[in-house]
Amino acid sequence: VLKAFDYPSPWEGQEQMFKLDIGWPKNPEYFTGEPICVAVDSLHGLVYVGQRGENVPKVLVFSEEGYFLNSWNDTVEKPHGIFVLNTATDSSIWITDVGKGKYGHTVKQYSPSGKLLQILGTPGNAGSSLIPLQFDQPADIFVEDTGDIYVVDGDGGMNNRLLKLSNDYKEIWMAGTNGTGIGQFRIPHSVTVDPFGRVWVADRENRRIQVFDKMTGEWLGSWNNCFSEEGPYSVRFTANYKYLIVAQLNINRLAILAAPPVGSIRDCVMVNTVQMADETKPHLVDVDMKSGAVYVAEVGAQQVQKYIPL
Repeated sequence: VLKAFDYPSPWEGQEQMFKLDIGWPKNPEYFTGEPICVAVDSLHGLVYVGQRGENVPKVLVFSEEGYFLNSWNDTVEKPHGIFVLNTATDSSIWITDVGKGKYGHTVKQYSPSGKLLQILGTPGNAGSSLIPLQFDQPADIFVEDTGDIYVVDGDGGMNNRLLKLSNDYKEIWMAGTNGTGIGQFRIPHSVTVDPFGRVWVADRENRRIQVFDKMTGEWLGSWNNCFSEEGPYSVRFTANYKYLIVAQLNINRLAILAAPPVGSIRDCVMVNTVQMADETKPHLVDVDMKSGAVYVAEVGAQQVQKYIPL
């Protein structure tokens, strides 16, 4: 049984935990669209940014020091979520595409240079949740080292579900339908997995985070007491897995939540917050698992900002 003192109290964390790196990026002029998502390749010191807009490169690549390196564009229509997978032999970038044109409603895998390697879903076709690989505005993706894939589908659209796929793209399990009940979603917006076998989902419009068993898809618990003002837009763990970083877009805030150890999910404890300027609108975040830096894609400020742990 977990005792109460295993948890940090809400008053312990009043000192700031992160500070803004005002020197990042070195080349902000390359944000010509609306940065919507960000992913860190901590093995190679790279930061990938998905942005939206007419006639703008959809993927920008920066160094972790903030220098613009390159961009690519060919088959990304309207990015929403982005994830970098490093294996023993290579790296790949996974992007969820919520576009309504010929590339949309898909989850796609790219090489670091932007070569399209794999398409999940039927490009240009919004699908029903009856067919596992038929997406409708898939919001976010997390890929484990084993190649197992977790997709939350969708950012609007007819599907409200969490899908686990094997490394050969077969359905392992599926959770969720549209609704407010246990295990149901209204805009499942972001997904991540912890080392203890749990899958965490930002259930945005229900203003809660729901947690599932990664092996079975069984519902383990939910947090809603931290989100009375605004639902969670992102879920990413800090490098030590002690905290969850959650973006709250309309109140321009990052919430830092205590991640429960193995066992019960218990109640949500907000340990700290990062209050951003008005109209910043943080959408999705990612964490450098080496340095602990947090990168925030801001659709209002039209930039990505880097926060360094103190």
